[in-house]
Parts: sequence; structure tokens; C-alpha cells
Amino acid sequence: MSERLSATPAGVALAPLAAIADGKARNFVLQMRAGRFHGFVVRRGDGVVGYVDRCPHAGVPLAQTLDDYLTPAGDLIACSWHGALFTLDEGLCVGGPCLGQRLGAWPVAVVDGVVTTA
Repeated sequence: MSERLSATPAGVALAPLAAIADGKARNFVLQMRAGRFHGFVVRRGDGVVGYVDRCPHAGVPLAQTLDDYLTPAGDLIACSWHGALFTLDEGLCVGGPCLGQRLGAWPVAVVDGVVTTA
């Protein structure tokens, strides 16, 4: 079994920005020599923010359903296991069992219309 990684190299093309609906999130799993990386990207207009897919409370992936990372209103990231809520821009826990902790940042950017690791 491969190790679960917490970072990726820069310059990896993930998907066209158009493949992620505005105000929605998408899961990405990258298989690398050293192991497998699990992350997700939230689209906000022409920009994106990325996080390591691991809740700081329990160390599990946030979503129980593929790509289901946001609250129904789309204004917060939600852990579907224990109800922790995180801000979109900083990954700061503002509600739930890990109050004050943060999601691990995953540097991503849009380069020529493609979501890419940074």
C-alpha cells in the first residue's frame, strides 16, 4: 500500500477550469512514486483554492460522497463525518470539533485556463 502524501510538485496540470463549476469543488488524486496525494479544489469565479483532503480533527477525507465538499449554500467547506466547517479562503475551522485549526493548503493556480499545481 502506498503512503498518503501531503504535497505535490508544481506544474502538474489537473483539469481545465471549465471542468469545475463556479462555486463548486472537485476531488483530485495524484499517484506519484512516493505515494498517493488526495486533494480538492474549490472554484471561485476565475480563481481556485486547493486543500489537502484530510480533516484536521480525525485525519479522514472530508467528503463521504465524491466532490461533496461544500455546504448547501456553497459558502463553507464541510466535513461530512463530524460536521466541521471551514472558510473557503483560508481553510480555517469556524465550527465543529477542530475549531481554530486549518485544512492543509494545496497550492494551485489557473494557468492558461487549466487548474495546475503551484
